[in-house]
Amino acid sequence: MKLCRFVKDGSNPHVGMFADETTLLDLTAQGVQDISSLLELESLPGRLAAWASEQLPRVPLAAVSLRAPVDRQEVWAAGVTYLRSKTARMEESDFGATAYDRVYSAVRPELFFKSLGEKVAGPGEPIGIRRDAHWNVPEPELALVLNSRGQLVGVTVGNDMSSRDIEGENLLYLPQAKIYRNSCALGPCIRVGVGESEVREWKIEMLIGRAEATVFRGETSPGQLKRRFAELAEFLFRSQEFPHGAVLLTGTGIVPPAGFTLLERDVVEIQISGIGVLRNPVELV
Repeated sequence: MKLCRFVKDGSNPHVGMFADETTLLDLTAQGVQDISSLLELESLPGRLAAWASEQLPRVPLAAVSLRAPVDRQEVWAAGVTYLRSKTARMEESDFGATAYDRVYSAVRPELFFKSLGEKVAGPGEPIGIRRDAHWNVPEPELALVLNSRGQLVGVTVGNDMSSRDIEGENLLYLPQAKIYRNSCALGPCIRVGVGESEVREWKIEMLIGRAEATVFRGETSPGQLKRRFAELAEFLFRSQEFPHGAVLLTGTGIVPPAGFTLLERDVVEIQISGIGVLRNPVELV
């Protein structure tokens, strides 16, 4: 089952469920006003299955615009969770190479705040590259969708945009390298009712287009993720509370070569089998 947020004819965002690849069911008829509250329901897959059998309003996907499938949740991220990511982070920074090497094998993961839900870019919306950076890359990631109790309720596609030269200059610059306007994108939907063992069999692919040409293509699998989903969620919720739930980006296993940087008007396309495709144009911010 796949959940989404969508707008039609300039309306406020509605919460929908995919009936098939071309049609959405509008959950407004069931009193669903926001996606964070919906994800709090007990036995959510069963509830959604029951609603799917009812005569809910049907909306053609072609007639709407999808939005990021978050509203009031905070978005956080985990770093150095793939071996490829550890290697890349060590290469970008002589200053912090030892720290990246140590955190990969440490008991405690690297976790950092990424975005408020209201600031997240959705499908088709621009993602940003910083004006004061010269080495900007996308980071395609599986994102865990957690309710306020820290329970995994779904997964989605995430893009954790990063300014690698700023981060590489000094570890204390990580927030500036990671948190800026349009630095986070999620979508196109949340896949509900799927377990970790199945998700680890999926494939993550990224394609970067520039002026009608493909300038980078890479792939990996969540199966290469070093840490278990429950481990990452447990650390995120330690001494913390998220009354509206949280989304946790799980790190990247796809890293463009050192000489590559995004340019304005590039298009980043991230696909995770089992979820869908998140596509965003690049703009200078």
